[in-house]
Amino acid sequence: MKTNRTFTMIKPDAVANGHIGAILDHITKAGFKIVALKYTALSAQKAGEFYAVHSERGFYADLVNFMSSGPIVAAILEKDNAIADFRTLIGATDPTKADAGTIRNLFAKSIEANAVHGSDSDENADIEGSFFFSAFERF
Repeated sequence: MKTNRTFTMIKPDAVANGHIGAILDHITKAGFKIVALKYTALSAQKAGEFYAVHSERGFYADLVNFMSSGPIVAAILEKDNAIADFRTLIGATDPTKADAGTIRNLFAKSIEANAVHGSDSDENADIEGSFFFSAFERF
């Protein structure tokens, strides 16, 4: 079932570099409505749970360490064609390959420190959003 919602996280690198406001500005100027927003931090255990799908991959431990290294901003966004439009807005995982003007092109430093997460499917957007937000925290 297709929805008009997606999930994003502003990652510890972008938060530490003071890019929260600029990234949220890009998101809202692209027509996304923020329906849930939370400034929080992931413990190593919670980061491991969130990224459990990657637990067998070689980069998993580094990913968990990075994602638990500082605060993040989690958000659920709404817009027609949310998943595809948001993935276009954020750009390629590798910021050197991201189109000019995309969030990762502007704010990411590397493949690992790539500023933002964006859901890749409606199913994952629902799972990821539910990881951070209860029904009472969504508007």
